[in-house]
Amino acid sequence: MFVDQVSVYVKAGDGGNGLVAYRREKYVPLGGPAGGDGGNGGDVIFKVDEGLNTLMDLRYNRHFKAKRGENGMSKNQHGKNAAPLIVSVPPGTTIMDEDTDQVIADLTIHGQEAVIAKGGRGGRGNSRFATPRNPAPDFAENGEPGEEKNIKVELKLIADVGLVGFPSVGKSTFLSVVSAAKPKIADYHFTTLAPNLGVVDTGDQRSFVLADLPGLIEGAHQGIGLGHQFLRHVERTRVIIHVIDMAGTEGRDPFEDYVKINTELKEYDEKLMTRPQVIAANKMDMPGAEENLEKFKEQLGEDVPVYPVSALTKDGLRDILYAVADLLETIPKYAPQLEETEEKVVYRYQKEDKGFTITREDDGAFVVSGPKIEKLFKMTDFNREEAIRRFARQMRSMGVDEELRKKGAEDGDTIRILQFEFEFVD
Repeated sequence: MFVDQVSVYVKAGDGGNGLVAYRREKYVPLGGPAGGDGGNGGDVIFKVDEGLNTLMDLRYNRHFKAKRGENGMSKNQHGKNAAPLIVSVPPGTTIMDEDTDQVIADLTIHGQEAVIAKGGRGGRGNSRFATPRNPAPDFAENGEPGEEKNIKVELKLIADVGLVGFPSVGKSTFLSVVSAAKPKIADYHFTTLAPNLGVVDTGDQRSFVLADLPGLIEGAHQGIGLGHQFLRHVERTRVIIHVIDMAGTEGRDPFEDYVKINTELKEYDEKLMTRPQVIAANKMDMPGAEENLEKFKEQLGEDVPVYPVSALTKDGLRDILYAVADLLETIPKYAPQLEETEEKVVYRYQKEDKGFTITREDDGAFVVSGPKIEKLFKMTDFNREEAIRRFARQMRSMGVDEELRKKGAEDGDTIRILQFEFEFVD
């Protein structure tokens, strides 16, 4: 089965917890703190493996969790960092954040990798908090939580040449006779439900990858039929072979077919119209094809090369394959295009986010939320009095206490952070 789109949950490893420990040596009555830091959590990394051509592995395993870092140890020993979790994907994979629709990575080259979720930093041991005022601190940090994301992974095939055209115009037959690919061929619409790839050898030491893409219909750019599933794969191709049923076996007009398909490509992405197109006038062995071809050339009025072929009898195939190979030599391999501008980068002052928001629930409790305050909360060891006092100082310095008073919080009111509740003391 060909899988080209899948939703996945990734969770990087949490950092290991720091340790509260003290040196205990003979003749050293007050040895001081000796708690080590925790190790860093593992990253989740997506890496390109050119041996893959589908996202099948992600279809049945949609949760990827990296390991957490090792906790700190006594004698100031650092906990072991966790190894990254490597997820192999085929070339042409695009990774997007489902919540923000932002593209995180576009992976096209073998061995290319991207950190999709970053592991948490290890918590600091108590020896890190020693000061002249407090030479033997009785607290340490918990590890920082690793990033977690819901992502959408899409595959856009990296084929040199894409076959486009209406259903049943002979694209699959064309692929089967010019390469070793064995696509399913039948005389009904949408025999091809997933792209088929084949390597074409032109016989003069040249070769290229050809993709037979599912048939297009009107409205495909709006997602009708196989819609975006098909059009996504045209984006990567360097040359388009437009296959047209010149015999009009289903009563359709060849020129109208040509115009409709190009309209769909343009509506989906205007850049596709800048790709070189070669027209394969197929089914020339059928009656009426010659007359239709003459009429088609008159209506065309564009400088687009037209090659009469018959995928069934293999007539004309050598000429079109040589022409496509020649074209490919003039076009560079695909690389993600970054838009360049002549404008200089201007750095503007941005007011720093205060790191928290306060809302009130129906039960009267004040809820403090936000990435910064929640991270500090998770990294605090609430089993130790000194750590709790430190967290209270951090909240005060962020302005949480002052904001709660402005919102009307009074002595004895409930304050909620994540699932935990506290009592407000003014």
